[in-house]
Amino acid sequence: MAGKNNLGRVGIWSMAARFAPDGGGITLARELEQLGFGALWIPGGIDDGVLASMDILLDATQTITIASGILNIWKHEPADVAAWFAGQSADRQARIMLGLGVSHGPIIGENWGKPVAKMRSFCEGLTAAGMTMDHICLAALGPKMLELSAQASAGAHPYLVTPRHTALARQIMGGEALLAPEQGVILESDPAKAREYARAAVGHYARLPNYVNNWLRDGFTQGDVDNLSDSLIDGLFAWGGVAAIKRRLDEHFAAGADHVCVQVVGETARGMDIALEIADCRKLAELLY
Repeated sequence: MAGKNNLGRVGIWSMAARFAPDGGGITLARELEQLGFGALWIPGGIDDGVLASMDILLDATQTITIASGILNIWKHEPADVAAWFAGQSADRQARIMLGLGVSHGPIIGENWGKPVAKMRSFCEGLTAAGMTMDHICLAALGPKMLELSAQASAGAHPYLVTPRHTALARQIMGGEALLAPEQGVILESDPAKAREYARAAVGHYARLPNYVNNWLRDGFTQGDVDNLSDSLIDGLFAWGGVAAIKRRLDEHFAAGADHVCVQVVGETARGMDIALEIADCRKLAELLY
């Protein structure tokens, strides 16, 4: 299936790749391509501009897959997405993975509906418009969405999950579907600093029911969530040197992941600093060997 073959084993998930000013995302994408990462994942959950950003990054690169993590289905129409994909050359289509997500009730507001039904309807709309679904995956966390991801698309792109969740996802989805979890990583060996950076990064998500419910299903307690406990932080983020991070990725692969996209987390003040992100990705290129 194309969805598995075009991602490689390790990719990078990067907000800076989409939103950094002055063409910084292009610089990062080209660097990742040269380093040998299989895919660059960019966010799209907050607006309707992710396809235009993917066009820019596809223009700037030649081999790396450009993936959305995610395209917010409340902000796009299936026919428009299918038409965008159909308008790409065959070479560019081979380098596209569209991760679709239903976002969150607190973000969407009164139009929020049943997420699995909404996603199923969107996938049906893509199929009706002639979209090839092996370049589609779903941001699935719960069992029903994981089942749908295997039935209606290439597979799943879970976000903020543990290797335990990866194992459960593989069990639910079966052996053929793509499984490409995101893994937050912190290149910091001081436990206090690493957990401080992680807590700053995860605080927003701890207020969103989709993630909280998934962490509770994964064995964490409400107290872990309320306090952003060390147990929760260490479960969701890998921190330390590259060797420690590789061990976490290996846990995902052993649990059934086909691809892991790594998101570098650091001090909040880093912002959209492309130079720092490139420096971190150069260190993480050791994961490819």
